[in-house]
Amino acid sequence: MKVPAFLSSTRKAPVLILAVMTVLPVMAQTEKSEVAQTEIRTEAQITTTSGDNTPLWLNANKYGLSSLETTNGYVRAGVFRSMDHDSLRKVAFAYGVDIAVATHFTCRLIIQQAYGEMRWHHGLLTIGSKEQPVELRNQQLSTGPQTLGTNGRPYPSVRVALPKYWEIPFTKGWVGIKGHIAYGMQTDDKWQRDFTKEQSKFTEHTLVHTKAGYLRIGKPEHTFTAELGLEMACQFGGKSHQFDYGIHTILENDASPRGFLHAFVPAGGDSGEGDYKNKEGNHLGSYLLRVNINRPAWRLSLYGDHFFEDSSQMLFLEFDGYGKGEEWNEWVDNRWFVYDLRDMMVGAELHLKRQKWVTDVVAEYIYSKHQSGPVYHDRTPSLSDHVGGRDNYYNHYIHTGWQHWGMVNGNPLYRSPLYNSDQTIRTLNNRFGAWHLALAGQPAAGLSYRLMATWQQGLGTYDEPTTHPEYSRYFLIEAGYAFPQRSPLAGWSVKAAMGIDHGHWTGNNTGTQLTIARRIGLPSRLDK
Repeated sequence: MKVPAFLSSTRKAPVLILAVMTVLPVMAQTEKSEVAQTEIRTEAQITTTSGDNTPLWLNANKYGLSSLETTNGYVRAGVFRSMDHDSLRKVAFAYGVDIAVATHFTCRLIIQQAYGEMRWHHGLLTIGSKEQPVELRNQQLSTGPQTLGTNGRPYPSVRVALPKYWEIPFTKGWVGIKGHIAYGMQTDDKWQRDFTKEQSKFTEHTLVHTKAGYLRIGKPEHTFTAELGLEMACQFGGKSHQFDYGIHTILENDASPRGFLHAFVPAGGDSGEGDYKNKEGNHLGSYLLRVNINRPAWRLSLYGDHFFEDSSQMLFLEFDGYGKGEEWNEWVDNRWFVYDLRDMMVGAELHLKRQKWVTDVVAEYIYSKHQSGPVYHDRTPSLSDHVGGRDNYYNHYIHTGWQHWGMVNGNPLYRSPLYNSDQTIRTLNNRFGAWHLALAGQPAAGLSYRLMATWQQGLGTYDEPTTHPEYSRYFLIEAGYAFPQRSPLAGWSVKAAMGIDHGHWTGNNTGTQLTIARRIGLPSRLDK
């Protein structure tokens, strides 16, 4: 679709903003209702930066609806029907269509969300592209999960879920479970071709499988509860284009029912592999743990997120009992290599229930420098020892790594490929240590703020290490105001933010961002 020329001019964006956000809701409104399930949401955003890129916390964790360009913006409109008011019904339906027109983004027309949902009892079926919330952490203040984050753009999928904890019978409410299983496809084929200029590795029609399970121990109203989780993802299928020494090779990855099965239960091997078979596809995941202490005036949560790319950090064991001679590739002895547990995100979240100026505080530390160690050596006919290190987080030798439209799908402190100037789709800083502190509050009705500060020491990757540690610092100051219901501007909200980056990995940047939004309910017979 060709976008009209006036949309490409950032100077004219404010006129378009006011037109869309004022006229569209007025045309749709029939009457005011506080219980409407269907609503129109309009939003416009302008970002301006002095420096190399948009500051990190002005573009990260926005479901890919962001840009690194120093001047960028979008106008967004959507229609959503929620099933929140259908909690007493056995069957409920919801839908959402969310479209943005952007300037200086990876593309002009963005179908951010388009989905339909059906709930039957506790189970939820979602078909289409939808922004899914994160689990077991504060989505507003955390740097983000390492596996299933909010940094990448949603993709169309079929998803079956238990979205809320279902209490297991006969446990008297002490044990609950929730989770999901999903299969989908990435939508960034054209972007990959354009970004690489077809001179470096890219993959078309990449399929994605995600699954997660969470276990809650303890009743929600009690003082102590614990939550355990496992999140996993796999990129598989598609057509991989490899470029080695100027030779273009195309690999047809398995998208048959067997490929779908190997994505669910890691097995098989990738296209073109010989004696050294890995599991088919790009598998990764996280172990999660969260402990909650709930008191009348406050709630404290301590959590951990251990990331893994393969069995070395998932099981902490690697088989090392290969034979010699003709048995060099056979399992002969019961011998195993044990890996250390070093890479981890640990965090604390404090919620103050009776305070206004400071309601939430989050502190996190992330360490990803180990990656099973710097040594990788596979068995050979003359040397049976096997050590599997250099896991190379978020990268893969066939697929383009855990990214979508150039933004990593997990934690944005792993540098996204969109920053690369060499037209390669890879994560160039995945070995780092980082400290993060954030807080938020609501000092007055409708008024809110958020502050974030992050310090990072990056070492690059094992394959391409930096000559010395490179440091970066990221800051965010944000304030928002939502007009009250009885105000003439009810439904309107405005948010202003300033971000600052200083250091090697994202450049030296100072940027401002203004967001104006409007939400309005649409009562209908279906909603009553």
